[in-house]
This record gives sequence, structure tokens and C-alpha cells, in this order.
Amino acid sequence: MLGDARRREFEAFVAGAAGRLLHTATLLTGESRDDNPRACRLLTLSLAHTYACWDRLRGEDPYGVARQELATRFARSVWHRYGGPGALGRSRPHPDSPLARLSPRERLVLVLRLYEGVGEEQTAALLGLPRERVEVICSRATATLLHRPREAAPPVLGAKAVAR
Repeated sequence: MLGDARRREFEAFVAGAAGRLLHTATLLTGESRDDNPRACRLLTLSLAHTYACWDRLRGEDPYGVARQELATRFARSVWHRYGGPGALGRSRPHPDSPLARLSPRERLVLVLRLYEGVGEEQTAALLGLPRERVEVICSRATATLLHRPREAAPPVLGAKAVAR
């Protein structure tokens, strides 16, 4: 249990960081800002973890610890929900999300790199991937977002319609 001074420090941290961390969690889950129960659960669990280790954080950035726990829990939840090594490719966000066309792994890398400003080396270490792989995933995700999806091709006319 935290002493009064440390508890107040934690409360001040949450007051200052919870909004941004919730936005990060919402981007990860791909839920809408107004309906984001998975993101809220990720944030709650991440802050609970941060609270539990608050006294051991001397000199460490509590935001970085909370963000790392958020990313780890997101990756783990996707893994368990969709099962196995290929699982990070199967979670589907809200269809109106700008990130809906990205896989969960692409969302995770893109959010850490571009929204949170985490460097390639640190992102790679956090996710247990080579730096080059993080670079490729981020580039592919960025290209996916920058290019509109192709529209469906018009139907091909059948032989009867061509003969007319």
C-alpha cells in the first residue's frame, strides 16, 4: 500500500496521463472514442500494474511503464482472443476507425512509433522484434493508410451480353 505522499503522486500522474493513455488504447483497439470498453479495460489494467509497482519506479518514467504495460496487454489480449502466433493479424476494429484496414500488429507499431513517438529500437525491444521488422511494419502500415483501397472492379459482362 502506498503512503499518502506516494498515493498523491500516483493520483497526479493519472490525472495528467490517463487521457493520452486512453487515446492510445483506443487507437490500439480500433474502437470508437465514444464506445471503447476494450480500451478502457486495457487502461485500467495498465494503471493497476503501474500502481502496484509505483514504489519501485524511482527514477523511471511512469508514463513509459504504463505505456509499455498497455502495449504488452494489448498484444497479449489479441494473442489469447484470436489464438496463436498468427493471432495479431485477426482482430478487427470498429469499421469506422481510420485504422480499421490495419492488422493489430500494424496498429501497435504505428501507434507506438507515430502517436507515442517511441523510437524504432525501443519499439523493437518492447515487441521482441528486430529493428528492421519494426521499420517494415511501420512503412507498410503508413502506406496502407495513405493509399485509398481499390474499389471493386466493375462486373465482367457475360458472353451473352457481349454477343448482342
